[in-house]
Amino acid sequence: MSDDPAVLALRLAYTPLHELHQELGARFAPFAGYAMPVHYPAGILKEHLHTRASAGLFDVSHMGQAILEGSAAARALESLTPGDIESLRPGQMRYTQLLDEQGHILDDLIVTRLNDENGRQRLFLVVNAAAKIVDAAPNCELTILDDRAMLALQGPKAAAILERRVAGVSELGFMSARDFDISGVPLQISRSGYTGEDGFEISIPAAEAMSFAKGLLADADVLPIGLGARDSLRLEAGLCLCGHDIDATTDPVEAGLLWSISKCRREQGGFPGFTGIAEAIAHGPSRRRVGFLVEGKAPAREGADIETLEGRRIGRLTSGGFAPSLGRPIAMGYVEASAAKTGASVNLIIRGKAARASIVTMPFVPHAYHRGA
Repeated sequence: MSDDPAVLALRLAYTPLHELHQELGARFAPFAGYAMPVHYPAGILKEHLHTRASAGLFDVSHMGQAILEGSAAARALESLTPGDIESLRPGQMRYTQLLDEQGHILDDLIVTRLNDENGRQRLFLVVNAAAKIVDAAPNCELTILDDRAMLALQGPKAAAILERRVAGVSELGFMSARDFDISGVPLQISRSGYTGEDGFEISIPAAEAMSFAKGLLADADVLPIGLGARDSLRLEAGLCLCGHDIDATTDPVEAGLLWSISKCRREQGGFPGFTGIAEAIAHGPSRRRVGFLVEGKAPAREGADIETLEGRRIGRLTSGGFAPSLGRPIAMGYVEASAAKTGASVNLIIRGKAARASIVTMPFVPHAYHRGA
């Protein structure tokens, strides 16, 4: 079995499912230090639409998994993030960001409260770079779970498909998690994901990931999905990609992530960059993240300038591409706050030429998260 020589030359890490991706005919590309499948023989368009209509299986083992524990682990994490962590009950999850002293986003993460153990609070973290937290959380111990893989099963049929293998999983509510044991294999499953669809993320011992993934793929309603469709799905859902739509130059307010900061944390602070974020909340940010519907067929990509119809530069795109669900190009980026008006027309500069686009609210495709009965 062989890979693209250009990918191999980068000495990338492999996920526990790498051999399965090869068997399935994946085309690989470097991502987050790993050789990751971009797409399979079906192609990005079919993979994307299949996920929206049925269920897609993603390998997201490149994400960092860790457990933070300590007598006051929740409070310690709150000293680094604007999320309300202390109010979480066991099994509840929260999206938040790791901030620097200017309130800019170093990373985003999902935090799940686990059961306390021996008087110590325990938090399960899914992050892009767990090492950023190692020396930052006071009086806590961070254990990197490098012996686990992570799968994501996403789409309207995901619950029924996973329930056939893991009884009781369909009872989970959105942004909640539970431990399961399947024939001696410990699974931590959350009802969450990155596509805008209903779905689950499954943390599983690396040694068991191949067998479990093959079991899911044996279902005729499940296709393997690569990074290409993962990106177009999250873009349609209006979700930020760390390092692109959010990074060390953006704060949660201008990024449209104010919903992730609870009222008590907005008032009490106690996290890096609170002063600047409070100012942006009170008076509005200088720029805002917005969505664009692009006219024509040419996709607008990250880095393209955004101009008024008179030719004045007002911002820059951070993500863009073709939206299979809509049959047209879409994009997102930051513009001056005064220009962030829904329905306004702008020009996106694509390869030196102006393409007309209109500012729209996101998501581009409505979210279909499971909200319960």
